[in-house]
Parts: sequence; structure tokens; C-alpha cells
Amino acid sequence: MELFKDMTVLSLEQATTLPYLTYLLAQDGMSVVRMEHPIYGDPNRMIGDNYLKEERMNTYYLCINAGKKAITLNLGEESGQEILGKLITILQVDIFATNQLPRNYVKLGIDYDKLKSIKPDIIWLGMTGFGPEVNEAAYEPVLEARSGLMDLTGEPDGDPQSLGIPLADMGSSVHAYGLIMKALLKRERTGEGSRIDLSMLESSASWLTVPTTLTASFNQAVTRTGNTHQFFAPVSVFKTKTGYVYIAVGNDRQWKAMVGLPLFQALDKPEYEKNEGRIKDVENLNQSLGRIFSDMTSEDLITMFNQIGLPISNINSIPQVLEDPLIKRRLLKSKDHRSGLELTLAAPPCTTPFLQSTDQTLSFPPRFGEHNKEIYCDVLGYAESDLTAFKEKGVI
Repeated sequence: MELFKDMTVLSLEQATTLPYLTYLLAQDGMSVVRMEHPIYGDPNRMIGDNYLKEERMNTYYLCINAGKKAITLNLGEESGQEILGKLITILQVDIFATNQLPRNYVKLGIDYDKLKSIKPDIIWLGMTGFGPEVNEAAYEPVLEARSGLMDLTGEPDGDPQSLGIPLADMGSSVHAYGLIMKALLKRERTGEGSRIDLSMLESSASWLTVPTTLTASFNQAVTRTGNTHQFFAPVSVFKTKTGYVYIAVGNDRQWKAMVGLPLFQALDKPEYEKNEGRIKDVENLNQSLGRIFSDMTSEDLITMFNQIGLPISNINSIPQVLEDPLIKRRLLKSKDHRSGLELTLAAPPCTTPFLQSTDQTLSFPPRFGEHNKEIYCDVLGYAESDLTAFKEKGVI
């Protein structure tokens, strides 16, 4: 059953964090309309290669905007705000979302009180770097740095490192997704809308479960550990004859099974029987394991460890990940009927009924203002001459 197919999302969005959220909502089957300024638009449209040879359709933008429609609207103009009111009413918008700075809410006519007066049960989401009281601009690396995520990433004696993916952006999107689902449940049961203010800093810092408690409650230093783990051993990356593998011995039972293998029997020592002993001598332990692993192929080690139930994985490159049968079967597709380009998109967190109904396919990421005529003329009832006048005045 497609629970969300009749729901509409209107999103004044740009960059990554909010577009990724609305991308997830599109995967549920919601009708997502992304709104952009008619001159500036979403800067991410200009990032990456211009594979299609079209303005504002670069490759970076294509990754998380499939399944949406796109309109342009200048909310700095009074007539633009009047059109916004019609969009909210006629589209019967369920969710309005923005990642504008808070100081722009009232100025642009997108504040919760204004939109609630138009549609009382609307669910309003404002995604900001540091909360609705702060107007500081926020970008992914800044949030990683301020939240402590960067201090936890990298080698112990090296510089702090940025994460391999934008976790502050995407993690905030996932948290916002959960809050929206709670707001929808609240509306279903009470008929009331909601205002949601999500701070990306708070979202990012919420991942620091162990570091927070150990630091604040026990005055224990927690910082970068590279590929090792502060509390478990052996847990690390090891070079093999054919590449790299990562092993994670999470308890003493797994360790006993490992040293029960002929290849590792020399490490079956009393001082290593407990995790505490292995942690105390982790440097020598990992060096010993490194010598053993270097004489083995990754494939043989994976087979060997799988037989005894010990977690191990090849360190896959992205092309290898995409060929993993558990991932490959879930990859999404999106075809541009204008150019013939077919995109392969990341697998969703979980397959939704909507994606099953579309054979894992989403509509192609919308071009800049692509759906202006459809929404303004066909849905809101403006004449094409009105659109021409709006364009001349810089409203759309």
C-alpha cells in the first residue's frame, strides 16, 4: 500500500541536506516540488561535469534530485509571495520545507505562522546549521569540525580529517525524515500541523554517543584512532596479497575461534584471552597479525573467517560496491527521455512500496524551472501571458 502517494511537498531547497531529504520523500511516492530563485537557483546545479551540455544540469546535482518537479519563484517580490499562497492552497501542500537562514523566514513570507494561517494543518520544516536563533552559514566541513566528527576521524598522530561522505548533511536529512513521519502521525491522530526546527549541529553531535558519555561522565579522552578501535581488538585494516581486508573481533569468543585456526595458533596466549589484554598490547598484536595476513589472499581469509563466524570484509572500491549482489539489485534508475541518458542512483535505505511499483525507477532530475508552465498554468490557472509578465518582472 502506497501511504504517501497523495501527499505534496513544497521545498525551497538548495545544496545537499534538504534536497537529500526530499529525495527520500520522493522515494516514498510523495509529489515533491522544489522551488528555486529564478536568477540564482540551486548552486549545486553548477557543480560537477556538464555532461548533458546544458546549463544548470551538472552531474553533482543529478545525484539526489530525481523524482521531483522544479519551479522558479522570487519570494522577495510581493507577487511571488501571493503565488506561494496559491501554491500552498491549490496544491494542498502537506509539507513545506526550507533550508534558508532564519532571518529570511518572515522577509520571504515562509515563516510557520504565515503558512499556518494559509493551511492550518501544514507541516513546516526549517533546516538550519545551528538552530532558528542563529544566522551563521553552515557547510558540511564546518559542521564536521564544530560537532567533533572531524576530530574523531584520521590517524592518531595525524591531522583531523573530513569524512568520506557528508554525514552532517545526510545524517540531518535522515533525522528530519523521522521528525516528519512523527508529525504526519500527529496530524493523522489530532488533525494538527507541526513546526519542526532542525539544527544540523545538534543532529551531528547526536552521533557522539560514546564520546559524550565517556568524556563528560568519566573524564576519558576520546579522539582519533585511525583504523583501530579504542575499546576492541583486533579491529583494523590489514594488507593481504591481493588487497586489504577489515576484521572486527568483537568479543572473546570470536577471538578464541580465530586462534583455534592453525594459521593463528601462535597468538593463542593467556594474555590475549580477554579483550582487555589484547587492547593493552594492540600494537604488537596488530603487527603479528599483519605479518600473517600479508602471506594470504583476501579471498582465502574471507572464506576462512566466514566459516567461523568472524566479521571480515574486503575493502571495496565504489565500483566493487556497485557490483555487490546485495547492493546491485537495489540501485535506482532514472532515464532522461530528452537526451537518452540513464542515471544509476544510490540504493535507498530500504525499498519502498512506491519504488517497487516503479521497478526502482524515478523521473529524471528536473531542469531549472522545468515545471513552471505545468504548475502555474495547468494547476494554478494562470494564463501563459501571465507567465510571460512574471518573467519580465523577475517573479519566476
